[in-house]
Amino acid sequence: MTSPHAPRYSRITGTGSCLPPHKLSNADMVALLAARGIETSDDWIVERTGIRNRHFVADGVNASDLALVACRDALEAAGVKADAVDLIVVATSTPDMVFPSTASILQNKLGIHGCAAFDVQAVCSGFVYALTVADAMIKTGSARCALVVGSEVFSRILNFDDRTTCVLFGDGAGAVVLQESAVPGILATDLHADGRHVGILCVPGTVSGGQVIGSPLLTMDGPAVFRLAVGVLEGAARAVLDKAGRSEADIDWLVPHQANIRIMQSTARKLKLPLEKLVATVDAHGNTSAASVPLALDVAVKQGRIQAGDTVLLEGVGGGFTWGAVLLDY
Repeated sequence: MTSPHAPRYSRITGTGSCLPPHKLSNADMVALLAARGIETSDDWIVERTGIRNRHFVADGVNASDLALVACRDALEAAGVKADAVDLIVVATSTPDMVFPSTASILQNKLGIHGCAAFDVQAVCSGFVYALTVADAMIKTGSARCALVVGSEVFSRILNFDDRTTCVLFGDGAGAVVLQESAVPGILATDLHADGRHVGILCVPGTVSGGQVIGSPLLTMDGPAVFRLAVGVLEGAARAVLDKAGRSEADIDWLVPHQANIRIMQSTARKLKLPLEKLVATVDAHGNTSAASVPLALDVAVKQGRIQAGDTVLLEGVGGGFTWGAVLLDY
């Protein structure tokens, strides 16, 4: 805890994650699509995306359920009791219900009551947005111990007649404990959106009068997303480095949104980072939207790659069109 007059900072003190037990390999997806008369192959999927597996939830399992497991994992890693949490921010595009927020549902499942809890909706950039909000609230003294979560059940909004999208996405959750600190952890953040591109990645439906108006399934212009993603991720990375007074050479690890290995590797090359510094887990779980950055972060921490004192660059890009970056000392 900092003194009343000292500068306030925030620092990640624990990470956690959750993947549903039901894993589908590319071979499983090939068989599933073949039954619908759609041709694809393991080679086609791996060559274009780097994805080999994804996880889907069972019936009745929601985003808050995955988030609960990830949060308990993160709290244990941080050595923090749930009742110490005074802020919950959940990034999700697949909430349990229209309202209340998935964060409020998660709060109840954690057995804590009274602290601020709300959702952030920035699709695949959601975790970066949520972490930025939590960091700001801790720095202003509005919170001292936050759970920041990305949790998604994208399997429920996929069009299994569209092989260009349904093979890409999976379900999962990742979480961090972000606590008040006397020394800087999060060094700089940078967020953006450009609503001119809402149509290139969206679920263009809503609920009205008890019916779904429009389509409840994901649609994406893959080439357009690719072109935008590579450029904006480099810009956000350079922005946080400038804000923090750091350079490319200071980055120990790049943890980007796990959507497509080609986008991730292209970003690393633009930042002159060796691919050994790129944390890539997309092969194991596909694109889990807002969950992908904290999932990858947790894997790298648990594997012992990311260690105390390392400088880590987190990046996200997604529908909206949204993007952003966070630079931190772990």
